[in-house]
Amino acid sequence: MIKRAVTSSLILVLACLSFTAKGEKLVINSNQSDPAPKAAFTKVVEEFKKQNPDLQVEFNTMDHEGYKTAIRNWLTTEPPDVVIWFAGNRMKAFVDRGLLDDVSDLWQKNNYDQAFKSTLPAMTVNGKQWGIPFAYYQWGVYYRKDIFEKYGISEPKTWDEFVAAGKKLKENGIIPLTIGTKFPWTAAGWFDYLDLRTNGFDFHIQLMDGKVPYTDPKVKEVFAKWKELLDAGFFLPNSSNYSWQESVPFLMNGKAGMILLGNFFTQTIPDNMHDKFGFFPFPTIKADIPDAEDAPVDTIHIPAKAKNKAGARKFLEFVATPETQQMIAEEIKELPANQNAKPPADPFLEAGAKLLANAKAAQFYDRDTNPEMATEGMKGFQEFMVYPSRIDSILQRLEKIEERVFKEQANEASSRVKGESNGGESSLKLVEPNSEKTLLGVR
Repeated sequence: MIKRAVTSSLILVLACLSFTAKGEKLVINSNQSDPAPKAAFTKVVEEFKKQNPDLQVEFNTMDHEGYKTAIRNWLTTEPPDVVIWFAGNRMKAFVDRGLLDDVSDLWQKNNYDQAFKSTLPAMTVNGKQWGIPFAYYQWGVYYRKDIFEKYGISEPKTWDEFVAAGKKLKENGIIPLTIGTKFPWTAAGWFDYLDLRTNGFDFHIQLMDGKVPYTDPKVKEVFAKWKELLDAGFFLPNSSNYSWQESVPFLMNGKAGMILLGNFFTQTIPDNMHDKFGFFPFPTIKADIPDAEDAPVDTIHIPAKAKNKAGARKFLEFVATPETQQMIAEEIKELPANQNAKPPADPFLEAGAKLLANAKAAQFYDRDTNPEMATEGMKGFQEFMVYPSRIDSILQRLEKIEERVFKEQANEASSRVKGESNGGESSLKLVEPNSEKTLLGVR
């Protein structure tokens, strides 16, 4: 009996020594399942393991759609130590429910406010930072440079110049702007930019947060600008019949001159046509309003219930370095969020880096506002492009939806706080907008 007890104790000691030798466990869950992002993060994790041999790293990758469902369960029950996610409202939805860890200490310690200047607003909720951005990309106007040169059109910098360029194209039988709104998020890009240029970043974010009604005169001013382009016949006819991919051939065959889209558009350009395309920022509408841009940001976070927060913080700091961000950017062909990292040698990304270096960045309509509001808002934008005369009824409908969904959101947050104060846990209710995937996976 004594011999058996000694043997059992020895096995237990050896097991403990074995675990200690392997190091403390760090679990990282990723949604980067497309080939290039998956390869990028595999490299990142392997390099991190070399530099941190004391940590036993478990790296799990899931497909995008499965991940979006699973993460809600992890965060409320048994989360990993690190999760990959998105900035903006999608991050805020978890922050508001107490499911992500405050990492403001890392930002202060490493002076990230400067390194991540463009993405700081997207990472901030209630004056605190809740994760680390690792990649983002610009939106803007991509155009047929050869067609502009043929008709003597310069890159427009102001709204008047933009309208003049469209008129010149139309006079010569070219559709000024191609767009596909079968999946209406492309119309949301137009709303974002027209609002950012007409009313500014702060107003736009207040609207996204439900603090400004859609019936506000400033919002109506946005649609008045949009209507100028619709009345002039600038957009691809019957655009609601096309997806954005189906609208691209009009550019490739020279029947259209411009498109407003994210940098993922460049993946559709054939190798022999790259020199025919150029890029310019969305034009200035009001000279006294500083430019702000749409720049969706991908991020990493520490769940509030993570077991190894010390190891997780090490990983976040590792991913935040210029060297790691540059390695990721080279693989996925996006911009590194750290402005001290060199972007890939690509003329469009170089233009994007210059554009976003000093600009405030919005995420994108369906990442910046309540998910249900985003779904209904994008339907409204799609309808407006077909029936611009319905603007008043569309905005009234959106205002009613806004009032309801943000009231529900506030009530849910209040219930969570009460539940926590009583020692209980609240349920998590999140709705994903019906957004189409891009070539990059998830827009």
